[in-house]
Amino acid sequence: MLKGNLGAGKTTFTQYLLKEFGSDDEISSPTYSIVNEYDTPKGKVYHFDLYRLKDVTEAYDFGIEEYLDNGFLSIIEWPEIYMDELEGYDFHEMTIENTESGREIEFN
Repeated sequence: MLKGNLGAGKTTFTQYLLKEFGSDDEISSPTYSIVNEYDTPKGKVYHFDLYRLKDVTEAYDFGIEEYLDNGFLSIIEWPEIYMDELEGYDFHEMTIENTESGREIEFN
């Protein structure tokens, strides 16, 4: 789960992470597509951006459960609307915030 304000660097973090995983794909923000799929030598990675969703039913409408249940890595930006539904899933949470002195990153 990637949390942070607009422009904090959530997608940039994802770009660097996937390059480290060996992906040759062009990594971009899934703001309008909601989910992007990338290939790495170890399997697929799903990259979600839930910013535009109005409620959790929209996540169900595009099939978020099927993506999350497949066993591949999923990176979710703006996960707040879906957090209650993640009970029972193992996940890491990272918050990136812009500050006057740069960026602050917190892991939970």
